[in-house]
Amino acid sequence: MKILQKNIFKITTIIFLFLIISCDDYLSELPDNRAEIDSPEKISGLLTGAYSEGNYQLMAEIMSDNATSRSNIRSYINVFLGEQMFTWETSFADDQDSPTFFWSNTYEAIAQANQALASIEDLKGEFNLDGQRGEALLTRAYAHFMLVNFWGKQYNLTTSSSDLGIPYVLEPETALIQSYTRNTVEEVYKLIEEDLLEGIDLVEDREENFKFHFTTTSAKAFAARFYQYKGEWDKVVMYTNEVLTNPESQIRDLLAYQDLSYSQRALQYSSSLEDSNILISSTSSWWGRNFWRTNYGLSNINSDAIFQSDNPFSKSWAYDIFGSSEGFNIPKFDEYFKITNQSAGTGRGYTGQVLFGFDEALLNRAEAYAMQEDYTSSLKDLNIFLSKKTEGYNSSTDVLTEEMVVNMFTVNADELTPFYGFKDDKQASFVNAILKFRQKEFYHEGVRWFDVRRFNIAIKRYYRKDDIDIELSKEDLKKQLQIPESAINFGLTPNPR
Repeated sequence: MKILQKNIFKITTIIFLFLIISCDDYLSELPDNRAEIDSPEKISGLLTGAYSEGNYQLMAEIMSDNATSRSNIRSYINVFLGEQMFTWETSFADDQDSPTFFWSNTYEAIAQANQALASIEDLKGEFNLDGQRGEALLTRAYAHFMLVNFWGKQYNLTTSSSDLGIPYVLEPETALIQSYTRNTVEEVYKLIEEDLLEGIDLVEDREENFKFHFTTTSAKAFAARFYQYKGEWDKVVMYTNEVLTNPESQIRDLLAYQDLSYSQRALQYSSSLEDSNILISSTSSWWGRNFWRTNYGLSNINSDAIFQSDNPFSKSWAYDIFGSSEGFNIPKFDEYFKITNQSAGTGRGYTGQVLFGFDEALLNRAEAYAMQEDYTSSLKDLNIFLSKKTEGYNSSTDVLTEEMVVNMFTVNADELTPFYGFKDDKQASFVNAILKFRQKEFYHEGVRWFDVRRFNIAIKRYYRKDDIDIELSKEDLKKQLQIPESAINFGLTPNPR
């Protein structure tokens, strides 16, 4: 990890501004009314808008078992939205951080990608636009991947051919209102794979701001996650092997973070200067100011279970917890506030979000090795991970073994039930250990929700407002967000309840 530089805030702000304003002219009109897109530079500018400004962290984090019901004393802009997410109720709110906002902004990003692809086709033969085409395909694939994993059922080899997915949009929008139908989950995954594989072959690494655009590395990190969800472990290993060239120096060194202040950690976490980050997005979101003060989050109810237990070496984890017992948090976000009305002092908040990082790639490979029953390789990856996350780590004595995993991370019957199943208790224990490490590493980032879905994890928790216990069963239909009201009104089939 690079030492935090004094000018990091200025650099981060400049990058955020670049991302926010680069494509305003393109975003303000329908594709058929835009200025002529007739050069590689304009294509590249158009692709800046192919990354969704929607942020999924609030909804995913609060829906997951990471969140507890804390005291209802906070001044928080999305109180009602938080309640809906915590109780898994249907939400048709359209403000920042809501499901509807993420849906609409992500489909806007898809429209940008499709317009770029159409413009590339129009310019065929005049310029070499292979790199831009690769990026456009990757952004389209990633956007649909995120949408289907919120609004469709999780991938299942036996049911996805009939499970409702989301509309996969392949053409630019040329009308104000267009009619779409939902593809099945299987169809969506097939189209994602086609875009992903072609995109990997074509994408080129940008010289400037490369961590804000798909590169060969981030594309392969995406491919590893995609095949992890499908249970195709050989491909997970293949792609992560190309991403992880020196994992000891690539993953996030939390021990080095302990020399930083709270604000420095928040700046560093999603910075382009952080070596462990592969792909970063600037999202229109209040999560950067609200992640620590929602009514639903990390508290004394769950902090010990997550962050003070399960260290295989009986040492402290390097995840430093800040705040009070009713507002524990790990500093990961720094908001950029863009003023839209100078006299009123009003504007929009923007939060940097790490979309792909080397830590995820390492844990994905460890999981794939475990599913291949290559426990030696899985342990090697897990020991590398633990070396950067354990206080007082000693490489000579702190060595995770197969016996330690089996004894410490036993799985209760029917607790984890992915569609591909486990061969035995040892394999289940390895995956359980990895899931617990992932829960720690990506706290506040919404990643846990996707593991809840992948492994059909049930959630039981206390809802303070109504003084009741609430439950989300293993295969509860509420694990699929309800289609936004506007889309239902235009004929899109809603999710069953």
